[in-house]
Amino acid sequence: MTCPALYVTRLLPDPIMTVIRERYQLIAEPTDQPPPPGLHTDSFAQAEAVICTLADRIDAALLSNAPHLKIVANYAVGYNNIDLAAAQARGIVVTNTPDVLTAATADLTWALLFAVARRVVEGDRWLRTGTWPGWAPTQMLGHDVSDKTLGIIGMGRIGQAVAQPAQGFRMPVVYASRRPVTAPAGVAWKRDSLDEVLRRSDFLSLHVPLTETTSHLISSRELSLMKPTAILLNTSRGSVIDEAALVSALQRGTIAGAGLDVYEHEPAIHPELVAMHNVVLLPHLGSATQETRIRMGHVCLDNIAAVLGGRAAPNQVRSG
Repeated sequence: MTCPALYVTRLLPDPIMTVIRERYQLIAEPTDQPPPPGLHTDSFAQAEAVICTLADRIDAALLSNAPHLKIVANYAVGYNNIDLAAAQARGIVVTNTPDVLTAATADLTWALLFAVARRVVEGDRWLRTGTWPGWAPTQMLGHDVSDKTLGIIGMGRIGQAVAQPAQGFRMPVVYASRRPVTAPAGVAWKRDSLDEVLRRSDFLSLHVPLTETTSHLISSRELSLMKPTAILLNTSRGSVIDEAALVSALQRGTIAGAGLDVYEHEPAIHPELVAMHNVVLLPHLGSATQETRIRMGHVCLDNIAAVLGGRAAPNQVRSG
C-alpha cells in the first residue's frame, strides 16, 4: 500500500521524524531553514497532508494549487499564518497544537520575568568580560519580585498557567480578558479593564492571540499608562506590541524594562532593542523544550491520521 504524501516544512525532533518516515511518503527532506518558494509551491501541489510552522505563510494562492490536500497541521497553538477561510472553502482541515505547550511557555515567561527584574543576563555578560571588580552595595540593583502585582493580558490556558505560580511569591494577580476565569481554590485573581491592569501592574505579561484587534494592542498610549518601574513581558506574538513605541518608552524611562521572546518583524529585531541593557531578548523559545516539541509533533500526527482516516480532527480550528 502506498503511504500518504506528507510535506513537512521544517525539520522536527528525531522521534517525530522517525514516525513520519515510517508512516508517510516525505515529499521533500526538511531542514532547519525555510523552504525555498519553488519547493514550497511544488510540495503543496503533491501533498495530502502538510505540517507547517508559524513562519510559513499558507495563503489562498498556495491552497488553490493543492488539489490533493486534506489537512494542514500547524506546529503551533497560533494559526494566524494560515488563511482559514480559504482552507475551509476548499474543504481543507486546519489544526493546531493546544495544551501541550502551555507549561513550557508559562515557564519561559517566568524565566524572562526574573531575568529582567534581577538583571541576570546583564550580570552574566559582565562576569564573562573578566572586568567584575567584586561585590558592592549599590552594584546592579534590580527589582523585587515577591509582593509585586502581576498583570496578565489574555487569561487563556497560558495566561492562567503564568498566574498560578504567583501565589508562591505573594503576588496579587490582575487580568484583562474577554471572559472571566475561575481561579484555583484559595487564590484571588481580579478581572479588570485593560487600562486598569496597565496602571496596576508591576509585571505585565501578554498572552493573547494575534488578530486584527490585538495587533499593536500595546502601543504608545498603553505604555504611557504603565508604572515607570514596570516590566513588560511578551511570549505571545510579536505584533501585539508596537515595537517602535516600546523602544521609545524604554528610552524615555516610561517603563523600566522588557523581556521578549517574539518580535513584530521576526526574525528581524529592532536594532535599538539589541543595544538596551534593560531588555532580555530570546529567539522565540516559548515551546522549546525537547518534551514539548515532541508532544507537539505527536499532536500534528494524530490530527493527520484522523483526517486521512476519515475521522474528525481532534484539534480542528475554523474561521470566524
